[in-house]
Amino acid sequence: MDKNQIGTNAGIVWNILKDNAHWEYEDLKATTGLSDRELNAAIGWLAREDKIDFDMDQNHDRLFLHVNVYIG
Repeated sequence: MDKNQIGTNAGIVWNILKDNAHWEYEDLKATTGLSDRELNAAIGWLAREDKIDFDMDQNHDRLFLHVNVYIG
């Protein structure tokens, strides 16, 4: 896996998350078809770019798009 593949996988994840739903990790993994390693790298990429947020509680870890709104 190289940086280009991680970026491609991040795009796959981003396109799924753009439905504005909160996705659980296992559902996202099943939908993307990515391995844990590939999905985790893609999530890290998107998190570093501040494009996703996390909704965590005792039972669930969910991911969703971070919306940046600029008024100016």
